[in-house]
Amino acid sequence: MTLRSALIGSAALLAMAAGPVVAQELTAVSFGGAYGAAQKKHMIDPYIEATGNKVLFEDYSGGIAEIKAQVEANNIQWDVVDIEVIDLERACSEGLLEVIPRDILPPGDDGTPAEEDFFPEALANECGVGVIFWAIIYAYNTETIGGGPPSTIADFFDTETFPGKRALRKRPQVNLEWALIADGVAPDEVYDVLSTDEGQARAFAKLDTVKDDLVWFDSWSQAPQLLNDGGAVMVQSANGRIFGAIKDDGRPFEMVWDSNVFDLDVWAIVKGTPNKDLALDFIKFATNTKPLSGMQDVAYGPTRRSGAALVDPAVTNDLPTAHIDKGIKADGIFWADFGESLGEKFNEWLLQ
Repeated sequence: MTLRSALIGSAALLAMAAGPVVAQELTAVSFGGAYGAAQKKHMIDPYIEATGNKVLFEDYSGGIAEIKAQVEANNIQWDVVDIEVIDLERACSEGLLEVIPRDILPPGDDGTPAEEDFFPEALANECGVGVIFWAIIYAYNTETIGGGPPSTIADFFDTETFPGKRALRKRPQVNLEWALIADGVAPDEVYDVLSTDEGQARAFAKLDTVKDDLVWFDSWSQAPQLLNDGGAVMVQSANGRIFGAIKDDGRPFEMVWDSNVFDLDVWAIVKGTPNKDLALDFIKFATNTKPLSGMQDVAYGPTRRSGAALVDPAVTNDLPTAHIDKGIKADGIFWADFGESLGEKFNEWLLQ
């Protein structure tokens, strides 16, 4: 027997002794509904097929409370989290997320290096890699709205002309911005005003004018349900939720883009996860050109230029990027600084 044969034989015996490669398991959480279904179709399932690894894909309602509780208790249940940039700054600054090295990200399908292919906002925070551009809009049911079709954020607060319940997500973000704009604050001055005690009081005072007509929800999946079953005549929603209800379910809904608050979602990794390497591998896969372009299914814009090139022109006008001139960019740094204090004020206001 030659030395080469002996080495090959030894390697084979070692491989047999080691047994088959065991698939690893990752827990990823996102927002469910049509959005989660699109992520499963274009990111989760293709990753499982390509790698043989298992992914437990769960829903959550957003925010950082659950992430913070896991990290502080040193009881990490989640590995990868889809988090809104409006919450990302605070989560990263509080040490709740891992830093994601940019050199793990592959070039786009057209060969463009990742840091040139991603839109700058998608890589602006070291703890996340952009997944989508989204917008928070409000929508109405054409079969239940009274007073004619609303068209501005001021109309959302006008219960005399447009009677009926309004539904909002139960958190201060976006609601306070909308309240100030509806009260006459220029969009480009919203965060300056909201950073003052007087501005905060003004925002809550405006919310007071509709408080008796508000319905609160926790998950974006509830927004189209409330609009459909008559629980509200107008609802705040992520644009993709309403798009999906119109496109897939034929619902008689209309979106109002005036004063939309737009931003991004990113994939992030919970600090201290024992599956960090697997989480990085998943993010590397899920934020490549083709997976990102698939999010056009629910009218969210991809965060890579190479992905944007694959968007069907028929969908372009339904993407947030087509309505940026009517909206404001969510200020994640503002919410990192004021999120905790305004969250406390908001909860106190709810109880009044």
